[in-house]
Amino acid sequence: MALLSILQARFEQNMQRHPGVEWAEVQARLEAHPEKLAVLQAMEETGGEPDVIGWDPEGRCIFCDCSPESPAGRRSLCYDGQAQAERERKGVIPQGNVLAMAEALGIELLDEEQYRALQKLGPFDTKTSSWVKTPQEVRDLGGALFGDFRYGRTFIYHNSAGSFYASRGFRGLVRI
Repeated sequence: MALLSILQARFEQNMQRHPGVEWAEVQARLEAHPEKLAVLQAMEETGGEPDVIGWDPEGRCIFCDCSPESPAGRRSLCYDGQAQAERERKGVIPQGNVLAMAEALGIELLDEEQYRALQKLGPFDTKTSSWVKTPQEVRDLGGALFGDFRYGRTFIYHNSAGSFYASRGFRGLVRI
C-alpha cells in the first residue's frame, strides 16, 4: 500500500521524533488495527503528514500531524459548531469547524500540553497557527486557544471561537 510506504519513509527520515521506536513495532500495530489506516490516510490527504511521536501510557503508538505548517486541508475553520453557526447567521461563511472536522477524520485535537510537546520535536507553525483544545471555561466566555512557534518560542494565544483565517488550521493525533 502506498500509504505504508509514505509513513515508513517519513518515520525513517525523522528518527528524532521517536527515539527508541522501531518501524517493525509500528507496522505490527498498524497491521493489528487496519481500520486506523483510513484515519492516517485522511490525515495525509488533508496535509497533516502524520508521523510517530511515541507511545502513550497504555502502550498505543501515537501518530501526530507533523507537517511544518498547519495542515493546508484543515484551515479557515471556526473552533466549534456554535461559533460556526454564529458566523453563518452574520453571513460570514467559514469552511467548517475544527471539532466537527477532527471527529469526522477520527483524530483527537491537540491540547495545549500536547502542542507544546510537539514543538519540542521541531519547530512547527512558524508561518501558520493551529487551534488547540480549549478549556470549557474559556469557551463559555466565547474564546478559543491556538498556538504557533515564533522567535524561538511556543506561544499559546486566544481569539474568539468564531474567528477563522487562511493561515490557521489544526493538528491532531491518533492512537493505535
